[in-house]
Amino acid sequence: MKLTINHLTRYSYDEEVKFSTQYLRLTPQDSGHQHIRDWTLTFPDCASVTTTDTWGNVLHVLTLDNPHKEIVIHAQGIVDIADNEESNETDEEPTLVSPLVFLRSTPLTQANDAIRAFASHYFQPEAPVGSLTTLMAALRERMPYSPGATQVQDSAAEAFDRGMGVCQDHSHVFLACCRSLQIPARYVSGYVYSKDTHHVAMHAWAEVWLDNRWLAFDITNNTRSLAQHLKLAVGLDYLDACPVRGSRLGGGAEVMFSEAEVRQFSQQAQQQQ
Repeated sequence: MKLTINHLTRYSYDEEVKFSTQYLRLTPQDSGHQHIRDWTLTFPDCASVTTTDTWGNVLHVLTLDNPHKEIVIHAQGIVDIADNEESNETDEEPTLVSPLVFLRSTPLTQANDAIRAFASHYFQPEAPVGSLTTLMAALRERMPYSPGATQVQDSAAEAFDRGMGVCQDHSHVFLACCRSLQIPARYVSGYVYSKDTHHVAMHAWAEVWLDNRWLAFDITNNTRSLAQHLKLAVGLDYLDACPVRGSRLGGGAEVMFSEAEVRQFSQQAQQQQ
């Protein structure tokens, strides 16, 4: 499947920001699952550095040292996504750190007693993939997709206790379950294509290290297939892999607008004719 991505992010401030630093993880990489045909990332004219972070993600660091009241970031491109039975395996990419690092819990992914009990109830050591797939379905049923029910800073335990959430919460709880079972698991940020035009294009899912490879689990969509997914970044949790993260001095109140559109390439071409 060939997808086109158009993702705009705009930060507006009540007052001038004196200084800000922005960290962008908005550049996907080639792998056995995805081939980047074209990708453009535009941002304000400022000092910038392109590097690779601890987890192997492409990282742009922007330093805006002139007063500003707005930051506009635009990512767009064309990507081929593998569409086959193996599209839930993502182990062809280079691994920069040991998978064992992803046993580490963070404040956002710390399991409480309820999460540990939930994970132990469904997990079967003799059938790890199958039982984690069952656990994924049970978690999705227990935590219906509910936009606005949680905040970005809410932890896995808070979302699980509330019994609702969005893709970030589903992924954090699933990571907490896996790590409580001593199974390495990591957070993934990216995009997902859906024929439903009201579907949120920005997405998050989890990858689990089993049988010496990373396997994908999209809890929100209750699927292990990545045929409609484009990966941007990975990390221990949302904070490691979020597309845009930064800090600033001044500015007062902030308003953030983000809109991402993912379409099949052929559909877009027909609409432009």
